Amino acid sequence: MLEVGNTARMYGLTPRELRLLRSLDTPVKVQKFLDSIPYNTEDDGVDTLRSPRRVIRDRTAHCAEGALFAAAAFRVNGKPPLLIDLESTRDDDHILAPYRERGLWGAVATSKFAGLRFRAPVYRTVRELVMSYFEDYYNWAGERTLRAFAGPVSLIPFDRDKWMTSEADVWSVVEHLSRIKHTPLIPTATAGRLPRLDRRSYASGVLGAPKRH
Repeated sequence: MLEVGNTARMYGLTPRELRLLRSLDTPVKVQKFLDSIPYNTEDDGVDTLRSPRRVIRDRTAHCAEGALFAAAAFRVNGKPPLLIDLESTRDDDHILAPYRERGLWGAVATSKFAGLRFRAPVYRTVRELVMSYFEDYYNWAGERTLRAFAGPVSLIPFDRDKWMTSEADVWSVVEHLSRIKHTPLIPTATAGRLPRLDRRSYASGVLGAPKRH
């Protein structure tokens, strides 16, 4: 209990919050937790960026909130708290919480789209990991929209903003991700010739997704 109390104080967490995060001691467990709570569709028209503390309390998260939560769980279980930003065109950007096992990359993520969530640690490089999302990254019109990525970015510098426990929205994180240099994934000429997704792949990707607004 002493260890829990000391570690909780280090991160500003309560002992109960720390116990929950510590219980999610594998990426699969973190993903299962995120899959078990409703996706935050922000139906009330208010944009949010909940800290992990608020995700635990409110039991809802969108992709950025889910990535922050996953990074917090990784951190208290000895992995670095990292994010990768996926940049798109005519679509929402997406944020991953990457992790590394035996030198290979995987990721935890939450999304309205089924194919934009968990990745097992089988990718040799961050670019390989990011490209595994390409075919599943499409908008409501069926256009393949992933174009660039940035990261991994460490969340440790954002301890000053109390990103793990803040009651205020932690916009500084996503603002930083939007400002930093992104690496293009495909040539512009290729992007202009991409075919739309076929109907069956489209339907499988949106299975279980909140209704489109």
